[in-house]
Amino acid sequence: MNGFLEQWHQAAITATGLFWTAFWAFALGYFVSSLIQVLVSARRMRQVMGEEGPRSVALGAFFGFISSSCSFAALSGTRALFAKGAGLVPSLAFLLASTNLVVELGIIIAVFLGWQFVVGEYLGGLLLILLMWLLVKATRRLAPVYEAREIALQHEENSTGGGNDSGAAVAMFSAHTWRQIAGRYVMEWGMVWKDVTVGFTVAGAIAVFVPVEFFEALFIGGQQPQFLDLLAQTVVGPIAAFFTFIGSMGNIPLAAVLYGNGVAFGGIMAFIFSDLVVLPVLRVNARYYGWRMSLYILMVLLVALVATSLTLHYGFAALDLLPTQDAVKQVVTREYFRFDYTLWLNIVFLLMSGGLFAWKSVTDGISPGMGPGLVEKTVFCLAMLCYLWLALGLVMPVLQSSLNG
Repeated sequence: MNGFLEQWHQAAITATGLFWTAFWAFALGYFVSSLIQVLVSARRMRQVMGEEGPRSVALGAFFGFISSSCSFAALSGTRALFAKGAGLVPSLAFLLASTNLVVELGIIIAVFLGWQFVVGEYLGGLLLILLMWLLVKATRRLAPVYEAREIALQHEENSTGGGNDSGAAVAMFSAHTWRQIAGRYVMEWGMVWKDVTVGFTVAGAIAVFVPVEFFEALFIGGQQPQFLDLLAQTVVGPIAAFFTFIGSMGNIPLAAVLYGNGVAFGGIMAFIFSDLVVLPVLRVNARYYGWRMSLYILMVLLVALVATSLTLHYGFAALDLLPTQDAVKQVVTREYFRFDYTLWLNIVFLLMSGGLFAWKSVTDGISPGMGPGLVEKTVFCLAMLCYLWLALGLVMPVLQSSLNG
């Protein structure tokens, strides 16, 4: 019994730590999304990124790179671009760049996995964008673009402004503009906080309660697999990520453990690339664009990441650059709460978020956010249960001491 209670405490610490690590990226991504929605007009967006040529795709990738963020924040920014008139391919290029061409992710990969995986991450991010572009062009008739844009536009309030193409700099000094930005920022959190809560809680529980041997059994073929075995690994990676949702930052330690225990380079890269094909992301995309477009995006990204992972594996093998197990540092524990840049960034964005939430609360009020429909009410209840689980888990040592005393 004591062992279970200790694991419960560790699961709560892990879930809270993963969110703490990612909070500033959430806040930055939602803030950038709010600025786009309020300050950038639909006409201007159509002029810059409405066409799906090389220039628009390159701009989408560049904007994604400079606004690198976590998956949920990237989804919000992508929806804002798409609703404003950006083409589907440039919007998805923004999404892939903002979640794969991420400096912090590269640092974490370097710490746990080594430089070959860092190179694979950045080359793979560019290859993902290229393959996504080709896949969308080949399957254009299957994409419900107009229907999805109408649904995305429903999330754009008529009062968000952004109609003046030349007055964005002036508008930044307007109290009315910042009231709109605050409203948008709160709305972005309101749409995903339940999924984020459930996702990170499940991630913490899986990281602690599910043994590594379970994941090892999923990946067949070892580190020198035949083609079919490697293909199976690159498919199993996204499937494992789909049901675990540990996230792009949180799954790197697990990826290191898997690689250290015999999973091939291509299988690990597929696992790392899978942060956009997880269940919570599918749900958020369905809310933003409808289920047809959400499933279409899922399939396009899934095919792209499998092809990218296979290409990277055989490309690195041809150049004799595949890393060895000895090069991967063993992952025992991870310290989430310490005095580093994450702490200071989180303090800055906590203050900013507090100010925007307070402004929204004073001017327009904030709703509880349960949402209509049975599914939304169910997820709301699950989120509340997650908070109870986390709260009890965090104070478990105190409860144990009280009971034993």
